[in-house]
Amino acid sequence: MTETGAGVYDLDANDPVGALVDRAGLSPQDVAEIGALMNAMGRLRQAEQSLNEASLRYMKLNQTDMRALHYLIVAGNRGDVVTPGVLAAFLSISTASTTKLLDRLEAAGHIVRTPHPSDRRALTVAITPETRIAATDTIGRIHARRAIAAARLTSAERGVVTRFLQDIADELGATGFDES
Repeated sequence: MTETGAGVYDLDANDPVGALVDRAGLSPQDVAEIGALMNAMGRLRQAEQSLNEASLRYMKLNQTDMRALHYLIVAGNRGDVVTPGVLAAFLSISTASTTKLLDRLEAAGHIVRTPHPSDRRALTVAITPETRIAATDTIGRIHARRAIAAARLTSAERGVVTRFLQDIADELGATGFDES
């Protein structure tokens, strides 16, 4: 293993005796390829974490704030009307936390709240044009590199990668961990 942690996600390094992953039917080459894939995923995770941290510092916001702004950009692109309740549901936070988040984002000039077009009792939330431009021209361009990498794959390769990532998400979702 190098100083940078290369190999830390390798199958042999994490499960040398096969106690966690059944290796029946796996050749040494299969195990090596799985290890290389796990290490590539680890590199991706580290790159995304570094990018996320840089984004938070650049925008001077926390992770929930950034998720909210991203959601508002996408909703705006789709022409969707976003209410505080819709945003709270997306972020999985309470209405009280949503109010604090919106107060903070509005005070910083990132969002505006306006009356709902069809429900006089409700408000809508939208990102300001200035924040949209700043986020798109910086963080958005960096995140778009994922799509550029995906475009370099063939259609069949994208299908394999998509299936693989969905399978991982399903496996991780079935861990049985209770977060409470």
